Amino acid sequence: MRPRFNSPFVLPVRDIVRRPGEMREHEFTVTLPAQWGEGIVSLAEGSALDLDVRLESVHEGILVSGTADGEYSGVCGRCLTDIARPVEVEFQELFAYPGEEETDFEVQDDHVDLETLVRDAAVLSLPFQPVCQPDCLGLDPRTGEKLTASTGTEQAAPIDPRWSALQQITDQDGAAQSRAAEKEES
Repeated sequence: MRPRFNSPFVLPVRDIVRRPGEMREHEFTVTLPAQWGEGIVSLAEGSALDLDVRLESVHEGILVSGTADGEYSGVCGRCLTDIARPVEVEFQELFAYPGEEETDFEVQDDHVDLETLVRDAAVLSLPFQPVCQPDCLGLDPRTGEKLTASTGTEQAAPIDPRWSALQQITDQDGAAQSRAAEKEES
């Protein structure tokens, strides 16, 4: 894949190519050209992503390491309220010099294209089941309203019809005990 030289993720490395030990650091902000992520949270199109990148020349290529800071937005997985949280990811990858070995990332035309590397790291760091707060109770199954406090009573799970005969036995035991208590009081 050829780098797009007008992309904000493409960095020139001409001055450090094939010069092991040389290093360059870059700090810059990128406006995302498209939404990153397809789950219930994502990094929105047009949002800012702050990058702090270190490029180090090694014998095999250019070692790229750094961090990306941004903000994801979406909805809570329990109560469906809107949420927005910061996300910080670290990444590191070797961009190999073009040669006989096939690699995922290569130095092309004395440039490195960080978009795929940063996008993969950022999207994989997004929470699978995000919540607005750790103790979010979700929605009331009957009314659909957001639960703000526990009702205090545990709702009994529906009884499997195959076990319903046993429920009648426990009901009879409870009734017998209440009748015995009534006799003692009189």
